Amino acid sequence: MKAALYFDNADGFGEWRILIGTNATKKLREFRRNDGKKFKIVVKKIKELSNGQFSDDNQKRLDGARSGVPIFEAKMQRDLRLVYQIDCVPDHDGEIEQQVIKIYEICTHTQLNRIWDAMNHHLSGKGKEYIQRCTYRNPPVHPGDNVYLPAGFPPKVHDVVVKPPPLVLGDKEMDQLHSLLVLEKYVTFSQALINGLIARKDVQHVFELTPQERKIVDCATSCYVLGRSGTGKTTTMLFKMLGIQRAWQLQSEGSGMPRPRQIFVTKSPVLASKVEEYFVKLLESLSLAGYSLEELARLQPRNMDRGLVDTDDVPDAQSGIPQRYSELEDHHFPLFLTFDRLARMIAADILDADHPTAKRVAKLFMQSQDPEVLDSFVSYDTFANTYWPHFPQPLTKGLDPWLVFGEIMGIIKGSEMSLQFDDGTLDKNTYCGLPSRSNPTFSGQRELVYALFEAYSKLKRQRQHHDVADRTHAVLKTLLGATVFKGRQVDYLYVDEAQDNLLIDVLLLRLICSNPEGLFWAGDTAQTISAGSSFRFDDLKAFLHRIEVDQASHMVRERAVAPPMSFQLAINYRSHGGIVNCAHSVIELISRFWPNSIDSLQPEHGIVDGLKPVFFTGWDKDTVRYEQFLFGASGSHIEFGAQQCILVRNEKAREKLRQQVGDIGLIMTLYESKGLEFNDVLLYNFFEDSNVDLSRWRLVLAAVNCEVDGHSPCQLQAPCFERDESRYAGVCSELKLLYVGITRARKNMWIVDKSDKAEPMRIFWTSRSQIQNCSPETDVPHLAVSSTPEEWAESGRLLFHHKRYTQAMHCFGRANMPREVRIAEAYHFRELARATVGVALPSEQRRAFAKAADAFDNCGREAHGRQKLQYYHTAAECYIRAANDRKAADAYLNAEAYELAAKRYRKAGIFDKTVDVLKSYSKKMSPDCADELLTVCRLYYCSKDDEKPPSSLFSTFEEELDFLETYGLDVALVVLYESHGKYVEAAELHLSEDKPLDAIGVLLKDKTNQHAVRRAADILLDCLWKHCSFGVAPKEFLAGIPKTLISFSRQLPLGLLLPRARDEIKMFQTAAAEEVDRVMLEALAKSFMEQADNAAALWCLNHVFSRLPPAEELVKLEDFTLFLQKFYTYSHLLYTVASFNDPVGGRGIRKLFAITQLSDDQYNVQAGSFILATPSLVSTSNDEQTNASPYTHGHITNVLKERVRSYLRHQVLIETRLCNNAKIFSQCLLYTVNGSCNYGKCEQQHVSLSSLDSTQYNARVGIHLQQMRILQLVYSAFPEMREWKSVKGEIADWIAHLYEAFFPPFRAQGSLADLKWSNIHGASDGIRVMRHWVRDAIYALEPRYSADFLTDILRLIKLSSAFGESDALQNANCVQRYRPRALIRNPDRYIVEDMIESNQSATEASISAGILGLHHAIRTNIRVNLSVLCDCVEEVLSAYVITLRLKNNPGADSLHDVVLPRSWLIRNNKLDARKDVRIINYFLDDIQYLLEKLRSDSTEEHLWLLHTNVTPVHRNIFVARICRMLCLACYNCPPHWVGLKARISSIITNLRSNDPARSTPYIYRHYVQAARDDYLRVIVTYDENHAIPNLVHLRCKGTRLGTSRLATGWRIQELDYSRLDEIPTLLASPLIAARSQLRVEAPAFVPRAGISLQTKPVEDHVNLSLEIDSAQLGEPIEDVESSPSDDDQAVPAVVGTVEEESAAGLIQRVYRQYRQKQKRLLERSTLEAERSAVFFACLKHAQASGFSPGFYRLLYLGPLPHLLLALKKGIFMATFVRNTTKIPGLLLREGHERLEELGRQRSKISSTLKQGHELLKKLSPDSQFHKNRDIGALKDAVLQVKEFLHRIPGGARGAPEELNIAYKAIVAEKHVPKEEKPSLNVEDLDPYEY
Repeated sequence: MKAALYFDNADGFGEWRILIGTNATKKLREFRRNDGKKFKIVVKKIKELSNGQFSDDNQKRLDGARSGVPIFEAKMQRDLRLVYQIDCVPDHDGEIEQQVIKIYEICTHTQLNRIWDAMNHHLSGKGKEYIQRCTYRNPPVHPGDNVYLPAGFPPKVHDVVVKPPPLVLGDKEMDQLHSLLVLEKYVTFSQALINGLIARKDVQHVFELTPQERKIVDCATSCYVLGRSGTGKTTTMLFKMLGIQRAWQLQSEGSGMPRPRQIFVTKSPVLASKVEEYFVKLLESLSLAGYSLEELARLQPRNMDRGLVDTDDVPDAQSGIPQRYSELEDHHFPLFLTFDRLARMIAADILDADHPTAKRVAKLFMQSQDPEVLDSFVSYDTFANTYWPHFPQPLTKGLDPWLVFGEIMGIIKGSEMSLQFDDGTLDKNTYCGLPSRSNPTFSGQRELVYALFEAYSKLKRQRQHHDVADRTHAVLKTLLGATVFKGRQVDYLYVDEAQDNLLIDVLLLRLICSNPEGLFWAGDTAQTISAGSSFRFDDLKAFLHRIEVDQASHMVRERAVAPPMSFQLAINYRSHGGIVNCAHSVIELISRFWPNSIDSLQPEHGIVDGLKPVFFTGWDKDTVRYEQFLFGASGSHIEFGAQQCILVRNEKAREKLRQQVGDIGLIMTLYESKGLEFNDVLLYNFFEDSNVDLSRWRLVLAAVNCEVDGHSPCQLQAPCFERDESRYAGVCSELKLLYVGITRARKNMWIVDKSDKAEPMRIFWTSRSQIQNCSPETDVPHLAVSSTPEEWAESGRLLFHHKRYTQAMHCFGRANMPREVRIAEAYHFRELARATVGVALPSEQRRAFAKAADAFDNCGREAHGRQKLQYYHTAAECYIRAANDRKAADAYLNAEAYELAAKRYRKAGIFDKTVDVLKSYSKKMSPDCADELLTVCRLYYCSKDDEKPPSSLFSTFEEELDFLETYGLDVALVVLYESHGKYVEAAELHLSEDKPLDAIGVLLKDKTNQHAVRRAADILLDCLWKHCSFGVAPKEFLAGIPKTLISFSRQLPLGLLLPRARDEIKMFQTAAAEEVDRVMLEALAKSFMEQADNAAALWCLNHVFSRLPPAEELVKLEDFTLFLQKFYTYSHLLYTVASFNDPVGGRGIRKLFAITQLSDDQYNVQAGSFILATPSLVSTSNDEQTNASPYTHGHITNVLKERVRSYLRHQVLIETRLCNNAKIFSQCLLYTVNGSCNYGKCEQQHVSLSSLDSTQYNARVGIHLQQMRILQLVYSAFPEMREWKSVKGEIADWIAHLYEAFFPPFRAQGSLADLKWSNIHGASDGIRVMRHWVRDAIYALEPRYSADFLTDILRLIKLSSAFGESDALQNANCVQRYRPRALIRNPDRYIVEDMIESNQSATEASISAGILGLHHAIRTNIRVNLSVLCDCVEEVLSAYVITLRLKNNPGADSLHDVVLPRSWLIRNNKLDARKDVRIINYFLDDIQYLLEKLRSDSTEEHLWLLHTNVTPVHRNIFVARICRMLCLACYNCPPHWVGLKARISSIITNLRSNDPARSTPYIYRHYVQAARDDYLRVIVTYDENHAIPNLVHLRCKGTRLGTSRLATGWRIQELDYSRLDEIPTLLASPLIAARSQLRVEAPAFVPRAGISLQTKPVEDHVNLSLEIDSAQLGEPIEDVESSPSDDDQAVPAVVGTVEEESAAGLIQRVYRQYRQKQKRLLERSTLEAERSAVFFACLKHAQASGFSPGFYRLLYLGPLPHLLLALKKGIFMATFVRNTTKIPGLLLREGHERLEELGRQRSKISSTLKQGHELLKKLSPDSQFHKNRDIGALKDAVLQVKEFLHRIPGGARGAPEELNIAYKAIVAEKHVPKEEKPSLNVEDLDPYEY
């Protein structure tokens, strides 16, 4: 290595080795550049000297003395001299010392001065031996001549240097002497040097080292080099690197020796850059020796100067060094890096994991201009600016943030002990327990500092920031774990300024070096240039020793590792002795009081003595301000020079000083000065601004050993350190800072401080004669030194590269360099902007960065070359921080960073510029980036309809088509298709984009194409059903999408459509018309029902009945009947939907209610549809859902049915109100009888007597039955309503109306005998409903709470008797249990039982019971309806007359020749001769009593009528009715019952009016005036105007009895019969048929929820399935359980037999089990429903295809459904993801920022979805795949499904569980064989469904 590092003399030179100094080399380079002749002369002279030609001209002594070490001059020209000395230095091997020629200067004769005497004087101080060796000469080579050879001497220790008496020299001479002896570097005048001069290469050459430095360079093992600043530590490190590198270069040719991996690491970027630059120059100089002259002529000067550019701004890519350590290759070495850069490279490797947190951490550690990265790192500036102000003031008061930050980083987080804690920080107890001597800084404030650390840590976590310690701990935690170090370790590691690193950083550095003997650690713990350092080299050595021991215990080495060597460098090459001695005294103080806080080194010394530091003292407030003496009077300030600096403690002190003295020169804080050197330094008010008070500063007085200013040491009263060591800990930090300030000076040091706190140090220095005191009485030294512009410029560049931009601005301003001022100002603006981060508002931050960016942009306009590009690049980065992407992109473009420019244009959304950059510079961009940007531009422009790219983005149609299909840009693809006339494809794409309107528009472009038109119609109808579904108001059709759809419908050529589609189009058009054509809708509804399209029919009817016609329009019975028929059909369609087990299963219902099936168990509902509309007030649901979220099958079913039920109830409620307000249900009796009604507000219908025919009677009965059917639909839908009091009242009211319809109060209105079921629509169902209502009403009737109980029960008795519900009367509570006292006759006989017996007419006493019951009712004045009472009277009287005839003449002809009303003969139970008729007179008395009451005015309270009050006219009408029945009884009595006839005649005659003024009413006048034999004639007379014939004349066939001849013209029906039982059938066959069909045993029809009607009358049959499977029609959907009654009145007192109860219980249990299973089917989970669907598909196919038994069949029916379900779920989720990543929609909603991500997602999900569909097709139950029975292929398919599911973003919910079932059954190895076959759980499935 030594041979590689040093050269001999140049070729052709002699034995004398020539060492030439720096100044002489510069002069030679100047001659080579400007004066080649002089250059040759000088080289020739040097060559002569090297040959030992010491002639008189070549060796003339310059110094005046004749002793000591002589200095010679060699004359070259008349005025050109070469100054040199014969020196004695060790050779390269260090074995001997040899004489050499050391050239000091090349100058003119006039430039020679007395400095050379001083040189002689100084060199003579090296000792006698040195003088002798320098003056000794060998004998001449040839006797008599002047040619000598150099002498050699054995190495020996020189004499002890004795300083001679100092010479009195001026400042200039002192500077020159210092420069010659200290600053000058002497190199061998080698061939390499000459070649460098010839080639004009700016290189550096290896210079001579001291013996101590040589030892360090030659050390073959690891070493520690300690030395204060300026002692040459970096030089030794650099020369060792150079020697190893050069040795490899010389030996590697042909040997294949690997390049040594050497790495130089330091904390300072400036130092790393300078060392690298110096190394390159040295390496180049070594390589120049082998060049020929021709090759040298071709060499170009190398310029490594980057100009005024911050090296941190240079991207890693430009440095040629990768961002990852693992990517380093041999050609990258030797490597010069900052520790931060190296740590980032390592972190980028080991933290680059899949975990998101690790990726984020790695991103933060890598170099980036990302604001998140830049702002997340906590430097000292960040800590001081953005953290310190946020800490509690009691914690920060009196503390220096610099020291606190150093304590946190260096001790709490960065010490060796921190590695023992999981979180990398010392706990409070450990920290507070540290010894104060080794850690004195905050020894008395540990708890306070730890509280600050905790506050800092908390705030840092909140901000997600990290510091240097966090980074190192993160990396170490990974490296010391299981992570393998990536990349090859280095062979040699050089760490300069090691004290600037944390101790934990040392461990990281050690881990990257594989060679334990290749470590070089250099530093000085007395000063640092980075915050956070806080360890000694002794700590470093001990730590590394433990590391080496630990590593040695884990590996076996071929040889023992030599222990590291330690070296100390004590010669200071930077400053002279005056400054060095003063600085060392500070170190001595630290070592004395705190020996463990700093490394103990031998005293450093300077080579040359110099001026002592000047301490200005004695200035106080009463004295003229000393600033005037130092800085000039006000208005005439002096200016400091370029190499002069004023140091102050902090920013506050600087601002204060500037206000006092102005801008007089460089004013820097101590922190800013670190790493810098100046010729002259003025330390201003260091002690005054100190936080340490005087009492503590007095500690230094303890080190004073002699009398000072007349005071002995004992009189100084120094405090005792040992009493309270912690109190003086702050002095240690202050002394270290003072040392830093003093060592910044090279020549002059001035200390200015008027504080009393400065006195202790002044006294200490004075006692050691290390300062010069300056008082007001003494002359103030001249401080300011003028500088040339070049010097100012050089100083400005130095400060600039140290990031001291404001000071650089000052220097450049003094150098009159405005451009450089603007550059420094731009960087200063950037620093100010960065300081706002985390402090100022975001808007202020952006303004600050914008200001800096504009400044850099202006600098770029003025610059050239690489600087220009860098300024624009930096401007772009600032624009990014200013949130101005466009300007950032423009700046990047100017910086020729085309890739970044394109990316930034893209980020700003300026895609036209992005396209332009791509078109022009894509070849200068990475292919991947260019492709990605082109893709995103394509995505953008293809997603925008209103923007076009500046140039074509595609070269061919196929390329564009492929791109659009790949990324799912359907809109752009539609445009592409349309532009090429492919309308069908375009329409389908519109549909895929959910744009049906556009699809319709495209299809209608070709109206001649039947297929296109029909497809357009299908799409149109789908949309119409979706947007105009059931329940959507017609007004909604006139706006928005419905309006557009209707407009499209009118463009369709209907002639090309199918009839059904055409009708549906007409349906929507009709509903959308301004005036809805209800007739058309009704016709369409009828047509749809004929086509079994009941969904459309219900839609039409809903619009028909959305607004009911007013009652005024329904005055005709036929109109109202037709209205009710249609409304019943409408209501029944609604009820059918609500009652079906699975209404959603039918496509028709889904279409009707805008329900979309998403999957087997997922449904969606169109927004605004009927289901999602706000529920009406009639809804009883407590769980209303009004959003469009997906529904499960059970949920949508329940919601739909609940909505429809509620809607049905609402609609029927409105219709019922219409009926209640309609007069048609009740006829005005007065108008009917008299032809007029005097009541102006009569609410009854006025019907003329002539129109009261049988049709009218049947129609009235029909509308009542129809309304009851409608209401029953609601009661069946809401069974609980039957228990409501209001509903019970409503039912009772309608029963009363129906009763009056069946049994009108006036005979002309008709009777049961006039019933014709064929004329009544839905009569059969109506009667069944009526029977059910009557039955329930009987059971529910409560005498205690009914004011008209007697009327109600009499009606029910008559109705039940007439229509076969008599069993209810026998068991009802109102009959058996609750008997009102008013209805009890003696002896305890309940008259209700009397009336039941009378009506049923089944016993002998039935007539008597009726007579007795009526007797009690009439005589006790019980409240009763008059018409009902008369009905009962007529019923008893008719039974009596018939029985009397039967008794008189038993036989078939017993009723021969009778004339009776038809209504008396229609019941078979009256034809019984056994009945008792003995108490007829008793009955006649009661009738007479009733007649008298009616004639009087005493009936108003207890006799009443329905709908009206009982008026005198009403009473007369009922008197006439009773008279008529009496006349009929009298006429038909057997002839021999003369007394009875007389009694009846007497009753009638007594009705005559005896008051002449009051005549007998006309309505019964003829009855009372007629003779007994004329009764029939009178009756016929009264009936003349009646439309309904009422009387019938019976004639028995074959009788011998005579037959009366009735008058011609009498409207009496002649009826011939053979048997008595024929009579009822002949008279009222429809009623008898109904009674036969509705016998008591027959089940009554009661439409209940869930039970749909299957058997209906032909005339009323409507297919109401709405496309629901017919198998479901009979299936109930839920248990119908009425709410329990408060009383047991509703429970019939029925006692059944044991067998009946057992059978009923069995039926009940089976039915409940069935209901529960059906309920579970609806309530099962979505997963169960989906499993069932897939399983049944597999089962169906297995049964259909005859799947042979075997193991594959078990897999097919067992785990395969799970696999298919998992696959379907995956496809569903993938489809959902694809639909939600529609790029155009997201671009419109979110902007363009995520286009790249969206593009990648879209491409990926499309590929994934394609794979899923292929797998589904492959694995579907009916695929060919399963026919092969290949289990291995099935296993592979399972794995493919697993991989498919893994690719779905976010996964598919439920799919992994299903896949796991399939995987375990098909793929997983079966360790334990299972006996059970794998099968799907189908427990909840109905076995009958498959």
